[in-house]
Amino acid sequence: MSLNVELLRDSFELVVGKNPDLTVRFYEILFEKYPQAKPLFSRKGQKEQAKMLAEALTAVVEHLEDAPWLEQTLGAMGAKHVEYGVTEDMYDWVGDALITTLSEVAGPAWNDELKEAWTAAYGAISGLMLQGAAKAA
Repeated sequence: MSLNVELLRDSFELVVGKNPDLTVRFYEILFEKYPQAKPLFSRKGQKEQAKMLAEALTAVVEHLEDAPWLEQTLGAMGAKHVEYGVTEDMYDWVGDALITTLSEVAGPAWNDELKEAWTAAYGAISGLMLQGAAKAA
């Protein structure tokens, strides 16, 4: 997996700087595009869920060069998501909502290079989570 770590970190810092509540907007977009996902998030309040996602995204961006941490952490996260009823196709919904959110918040700074970098990063993230989900199933 070859990711443009510097570009990912810089762009993440940019979008969080523009909208510290980035994950709140993410869930708005996710539920607008995929309303069938909303029942999966009823166990925790939306603010708590957004906070957990923000912490997870920040941790992943901080550990982009630490493959063992990513494999262990994201694998465990994928296994936990099986318990919540998350299916493989739902990962595509999340990826779509994440890329849409990042592009919206980044505004004019968003370009094809950022889209490719984040699409590759999300592919790697979801791949590791799906591996963990498969082991748990």
